[in-house]
Amino acid sequence: MPTTLALIAHDSQKEALISFVGDYSELLSRYQIIATKTTGDRLAQATSLEIQSLLPGNMGGDVQIAARVAEGEVAAVICLADSLNTDNYRADVSTLLRICHLHDVPIATNLATARAVVLSLAKSRIAHLIFNPISGQGNPNQDLKLIRQILEPQIQVNVIFTDTEVTPGQQAKDAIISGADLVIASGGDGTVSAVAESVMQTDIPLGIIPRGTANAFSVALGIPTNLRAACETILAGTTRQVDVATCNGLPMVLLGGIGFEAETVERANREMKNRFGVLAYLVAGMQQIADQESFSAELEINGETNHFDCVAITVANAAPPTSVMAQGFGEVITDDGLLDVTIGLSPTEAQGIGARLQGVGAIADLFTSAMVKRPTQHEDILSLRIPKIKVTTTPPQKVVVDGEIIGTTPVEFDCINKGLTILAPIDLS
Repeated sequence: MPTTLALIAHDSQKEALISFVGDYSELLSRYQIIATKTTGDRLAQATSLEIQSLLPGNMGGDVQIAARVAEGEVAAVICLADSLNTDNYRADVSTLLRICHLHDVPIATNLATARAVVLSLAKSRIAHLIFNPISGQGNPNQDLKLIRQILEPQIQVNVIFTDTEVTPGQQAKDAIISGADLVIASGGDGTVSAVAESVMQTDIPLGIIPRGTANAFSVALGIPTNLRAACETILAGTTRQVDVATCNGLPMVLLGGIGFEAETVERANREMKNRFGVLAYLVAGMQQIADQESFSAELEINGETNHFDCVAITVANAAPPTSVMAQGFGEVITDDGLLDVTIGLSPTEAQGIGARLQGVGAIADLFTSAMVKRPTQHEDILSLRIPKIKVTTTPPQKVVVDGEIIGTTPVEFDCINKGLTILAPIDLS
């Protein structure tokens, strides 16, 4: 069901409509409102609502509304007509009545039915869907059509396309301000992370419809990566509270990587993703093993400082098994209030091909740990579970957070216990 309401009133009914809208302004503010020209202008002057004014009724404004009804863009129509003037009534109302009847859209022609329509809408959930059309390799138009077909019989969906001029995070903030009951992110992990920035530490649930290359956050939380199943998960309405984190104040729903992880993500460019899909990260990782240089790391934990020679440091809030460098414990717990830190220590003696083989062996051991959900026993892997950590390196290392390079060390990670409410299947593990 769409989130647009259409308002029309003949001259003799305009004051009644203005009074009605004033009485229900809080509820109506959650909707996009369109109106014929004079009605819209009067409502904009008399209320604080944002009104999109169309053409005047006698110049086709009612036809514009009828066309939007036919296109499936209107949730309901309120048309307060002058029933005493039968010519006006027939001219304006009969067409809208026919179109609304054909497309099963509620239409109110007096104040009593207008109240019934508005009160029925008050029981509906409004979702703001932040949709990234360039995510993944599917057809975005077909994806969006299917999403709306599944969701809109039960949820009123306002579609917001990602925009280079406005971040998904700001779009989510605007959705929350407008009164959204839930916010849905549809795209890759970057889109999900940006939306989660605004939804975290609020009471607004986050729905996820994964359409990216890796969809790591969805996999980590058991959210289906199949489009239909993901939508049905949202409709089921089951919520879970999971941890989120920050890295130098920036939101982090997945993980941060220093050294190997960051260099691997940078190697896995769009061309490689298009060619190999999710395997692009594996291919890039194998390439990076040959080039990765060790670095000195200073870790500040609970007021104490420790020094290590490393090739990689991964700090995870959530991670699927395929995020191999986060699997020091074999499994990342998403609601324990702790970050999972996996440190790849630099081999002390092996050089050249020997060091590469040791690196491959460590990665293989981490992969095995993830499959059996048991901590690794590899001598070059150190694992920690802590709520907070600061990392300083010599020389400075690139840092990746949720798939995006954000700069270089030093960095500080903090866990926010159960800071995000998501729509996801019940965790039976």
